[in-house]
Amino acid sequence: MTSKLLAAGTLAATVAAGAVSVGATAASAATGGRHITVVEHAVSDTVTDTGRKGDSVGDLLTFANPIFNRADTKRIGHDNGSCIRTVVGKAWECSWTTRLPHGSLVVQGPFYDHRDSTLAITGGTGAYSRARGVMHLHARNKQGTAYTFAFVVRR
Repeated sequence: MTSKLLAAGTLAATVAAGAVSVGATAASAATGGRHITVVEHAVSDTVTDTGRKGDSVGDLLTFANPIFNRADTKRIGHDNGSCIRTVVGKAWECSWTTRLPHGSLVVQGPFYDHRDSTLAITGGTGAYSRARGVMHLHARNKQGTAYTFAFVVRR
């Protein structure tokens, strides 16, 4: 369970990595998208053991974490989501919504226990209505308590 919680913490940190700051910049010619970077504080990650005791395929990870600006100095939103364990000790398949000041972004894809992840932006609301693109997730520490979410939003 400890390793599962560590992996879950890593995911939550990715999903809602501690200090998140929204930094939107002009779209670059290379990526053709708007860049938004925030930090999630993974404080609510909970793993539900659904099968064999301990880390096993089918276990659930749920979370609802605060999101901070890029500088990790001001809370600017929150996230809500869930993941299902697909590869023991290595990967989860996730879906979550990150609520920001001008709307929400929805992502879906893999969360890896021990390396960076790239998830698809599948939609959004408000300023991000009809959003598409990618979100790069990076653990800010080995404890899995904070994650950087770097969104590249295209319409």
